Amino acid sequence: MMSRPNPGTGFHKSEAKAPTTTSAEQVRKHFVLDTNVLLHNPQSIFKFKEHEVIIPLTVLEELDTFKKNNDEKGRNARQVIRSLDRLRGVGHLFEGVVWNEQGGSVRVMRFKPSANYDLDLSITDNRIIGVAHALQDAGLRTIFVSKDINARVKCDAIGITAEDFEADRVDADWLNTGFITSRVPRKLIDDLYSERQLPIARIEAVPGAIPHHAEAGRHEVATLLPNHFISLVDENDPSHTGLARRLADTDHIIPITGPRKPIYGVIARNVQQTMALDLLLDDEIKLVTLIGPAGTGKTLLAIAAGMHKVFKEERFDKLLVARPIMPLGRDIGYLPGDKDEKLAMWMQPIFDNVAYLLSTRGGHGGSEPDSKTTEQRIDQLIASRKLVLEPITYIRGRSIPHQFIIVDEAQNLSPHEVKTIVSRVGDGTKIVLCGDIAQIDNPYLDAASNGLSHLIERMKGHRLAGHVTLSKTERSELASLAAEML
Repeated sequence: MMSRPNPGTGFHKSEAKAPTTTSAEQVRKHFVLDTNVLLHNPQSIFKFKEHEVIIPLTVLEELDTFKKNNDEKGRNARQVIRSLDRLRGVGHLFEGVVWNEQGGSVRVMRFKPSANYDLDLSITDNRIIGVAHALQDAGLRTIFVSKDINARVKCDAIGITAEDFEADRVDADWLNTGFITSRVPRKLIDDLYSERQLPIARIEAVPGAIPHHAEAGRHEVATLLPNHFISLVDENDPSHTGLARRLADTDHIIPITGPRKPIYGVIARNVQQTMALDLLLDDEIKLVTLIGPAGTGKTLLAIAAGMHKVFKEERFDKLLVARPIMPLGRDIGYLPGDKDEKLAMWMQPIFDNVAYLLSTRGGHGGSEPDSKTTEQRIDQLIASRKLVLEPITYIRGRSIPHQFIIVDEAQNLSPHEVKTIVSRVGDGTKIVLCGDIAQIDNPYLDAASNGLSHLIERMKGHRLAGHVTLSKTERSELASLAAEML
């Protein structure tokens, strides 16, 4: 039995005192959340609708160690603690507090070791798992939720059902690529370029031109969404092709030929790079996402387009390039030097791309005296604040207007972090997120749960957003061979 909602809180107080094995409890699920789930998504405690969420007391102790951090984990820890404090104002957390009309509740539970619990209790993770073990021993339907793979394996070994946190996962195998390929009559391709546009209805009238995808338990139609590309291939002559993009807020496609001149010495080497440059150079598209393996040109194309828009066309006040601090195995604190020197070392891949584009080989377009070295040109741009290179941490909490923003290695960001960053975008700003969802250094993210995949899936079809998945490595012949063979 539960009481009525407490006015002004939206929460309910549960009068249940202890776990029971009634028929209702046997149907209801009890989700025990690991610390990393709360740090990943502070709203996770409210994602289980009619079921009960169990927060082990040990998890609260771990949150306490994170709450003072001036980073995303610290902010998430504080948000979870504030949510629990609001619940505490409604009822006793150790008894359980109902927070919605479906009976979903949150309860904090102490760990009381049982005689048949074999894991080492000096290890924090094992005490958290012990709470799930105790609930299961009481006959309750218990599921341990953690983003820690080893913790899930431990649970499986002792007979506890364990899952990853699925609320913000997407199907990485069906992730939007941003384009489709269609076999059409030759006349459609010719009309596209002669008329400079083509009604989508004419493509849809061709049987099979808009492909249907289906797999076991799933049926999906690949429609041509706004800002999506379509590669048209002559059904009788595969060498005769056309490339088009659906213009947002219309039922027409327009031909895409790519820029006539190199952009800071960079030209598209394949059709996917042509698509990427089209999105990057279109001022009407405010959000661009690019994914693909190393060497496909994601970052180089984004920086070249940003430099062109800022330095040549002067459409934006400055170019801001940011990266998450997620080094392989070591924190930035281990790097030598002061803060600026540490950050310079971590931002070195961005410096390399900018240096190439400003070099004679990259082609700086003669905007700087030839007597200056590439390093001097970069220093001058940084000193003038036209070019800003910094870690992601420094752009949180700001409103950023009239800038061309590039977020590199965005696959290492959580969905909440990506939301925080994109929501900082001010008036007149364009933001580009690049990454490889197959190369994730964050131990609690994967191809389906990272923020970049989440953003691509949620923003597909919006008139302000565009996406391209690049697949062909163009860095060098050796890089292409390594990508294919290794």
